[in-house]
Amino acid sequence: MTTSPAPPAAPTPAPTWTTEIRRDEQALLELVDPLRDLYRRSPAATPFQSPAWLAAWWSNYGRSGCLRLALVWRDQTLMAAAPLLVVRRATMPVLVPLAHSISDFSDLLVDADHADEALAWLITALLAEPHWSAIDLTQLRPGSTAHDLARHWPGRVWRTQAAPCLELPGGPLGELLATYPGRTAGKLRSKLRKIDNQRIAVSEVAAHEAPQAVHELLRLHTLQWHGRKINPEHMRDRFRRHLAQACTEMIRHDEAVVFQYRDAGGRLIATDLVLIGHRLAGAYLYGCRPTLRNSIDVTLMLLRQDLACTDSRGLPVFSMLRGQEPYKAKWRPTTVVNQRLILGRGHQARLYAAAVVVRTFLIELKHRYESTARNRRAGSPAPPQQRQATGPRAGKR
Repeated sequence: MTTSPAPPAAPTPAPTWTTEIRRDEQALLELVDPLRDLYRRSPAATPFQSPAWLAAWWSNYGRSGCLRLALVWRDQTLMAAAPLLVVRRATMPVLVPLAHSISDFSDLLVDADHADEALAWLITALLAEPHWSAIDLTQLRPGSTAHDLARHWPGRVWRTQAAPCLELPGGPLGELLATYPGRTAGKLRSKLRKIDNQRIAVSEVAAHEAPQAVHELLRLHTLQWHGRKINPEHMRDRFRRHLAQACTEMIRHDEAVVFQYRDAGGRLIATDLVLIGHRLAGAYLYGCRPTLRNSIDVTLMLLRQDLACTDSRGLPVFSMLRGQEPYKAKWRPTTVVNQRLILGRGHQARLYAAAVVVRTFLIELKHRYESTARNRRAGSPAPPQQRQATGPRAGKR
């Protein structure tokens, strides 16, 4: 008896790649699960690309008809997403990152295992979208996925430097103190003992407690800035609603931590919001009672807790985010400069890029003048490395 050979196995069908641009106002809410799954597969993404952060921003800041959510699918799996917004700048339609106005970093979401193919399809989707002249990607960290997009971009690309960010290694505070000169480290340890003597209790806020905790955070933040120039956005109700909504979901997914500090009598004296990403933790906002500074070093108290939070999650970087304020600089951090990319399409993009480069240069000149004036009043020259770190650069790649 003979047996016939088994029929050959049917070939596995090739995956199907598709693209779409979502403009409807419910897109971010409807796609929150695939976006969250893609966020987990995008190692370069920061907390500001979390679907919770973006959806909360759109709910409180978004304007009808402005959303441009570019998506790339591989069969039923989301492989790339560019959450963008169309705005008019210098009379031109420009695509900018969602939530860029209150975010310290921008980027795209792309599956790391299929990055090249996903980016190629994303470029196809963006170029097929009508009525825009340039894509302006601001505040990009080194290693951002947007830099890979720029390398594949078929048109003109302009680059300028953006804001400097100050970073520390993600280990515990004791490891950081060990890198300081003995006298400096000794003074800081003495300040830590003074903090411990205050018997301050630190607790983490649960997700359902986030709205009230955010309200208290912003109340303390406003108090500590009383009589000084404060970011007006931090005092607006839409910012409070955004932060409350975002923190509720981000705490639930370990993408944010809100620390509350109470004195021995149980009174709330400080609150600190830390955003958690794949590669870093970032100190986004804090508030404290103004009188607290009379008794302890508040930034040292917060830094110890923030570094412990960073270390417990095995993250290599603790970022103090944008800005070079003196209270940050005293910890001897590393300066990492964000970059701004402008991806052009058509001749109007050149006009827009030229305007951006000139404006960036003028702002830098103003900052240098103000820095020089401050240092002259203080009797010391501005450090040359800071002047170089914030200078404008632009060019074609």
